[in-house]
Amino acid sequence: MPDLPLILVTNDDGFHAPGIVALTKVARTFGRVIKIAPDKPQSGMGHAITINSTLRIQTMEKGDDYEAYQCTGTPVDCVKIALDVILDRKPDLIISGINHGSNASINVIYSGTMSAALEGYIEGIPSIGFSLLDHAHEADFDAASDYAKTVIELALRSKTKNFCLNVNVPKLDLDLIKGMKVCRQAKAKWQEEFDQRQDPSGQDYYWLTGHFMPFDDHEEDTDLWALQNGFVSIVPVNYDLTNYADLKEIESWIN
Repeated sequence: MPDLPLILVTNDDGFHAPGIVALTKVARTFGRVIKIAPDKPQSGMGHAITINSTLRIQTMEKGDDYEAYQCTGTPVDCVKIALDVILDRKPDLIISGINHGSNASINVIYSGTMSAALEGYIEGIPSIGFSLLDHAHEADFDAASDYAKTVIELALRSKTKNFCLNVNVPKLDLDLIKGMKVCRQAKAKWQEEFDQRQDPSGQDYYWLTGHFMPFDDHEEDTDLWALQNGFVSIVPVNYDLTNYADLKEIESWIN
């Protein structure tokens, strides 16, 4: 009888977040699961790693087919320390999430959820980040869990040796979602604003606010269009940030 798949589960919302609880439940239907997640929320951490302080791991549960750990570090720290310290072999799949809130479009750059998945991809491990377009702690993860199960099953059956997928699920009931759409990352930016306030001692401090500005969400091949029109968006992503379209132009500056 072949060995069951080994799946590493992580997130950026913290060990006890409802999203990772839902994703872990799905993962356990496929095989042996190792869960490791930050001991506190780490949203917006991107690909940050801990280099100036110690990392600690707390064992939360340990059995034959399921282990769970809390880590004091970032989402990427969780993946790194799992691969180097906890796991007895390379996992068959790394899944991150289910994030509370969108990681579509430019959000992928800032996302701890997606950076954890990208770290797996860097290590040559198929990896998927899942997000639900609902920031609420009490969000309903039923539809997101259903699509996560479908995507995980497809990923485990895939003959592609390495990939990283950014999967976003609209805030809709399962019967209202139209299906899945493989698409590109939409172009957008955050228009930041800093709200200046004063603490009780009269010292200024700043609170980051702002709004999301999409540029091509009307184009049907983008993740934002897919989500706005009731589809689950799937974007294959890469850590190679080279702008190949500009290579020859920049070369012409110096040649």
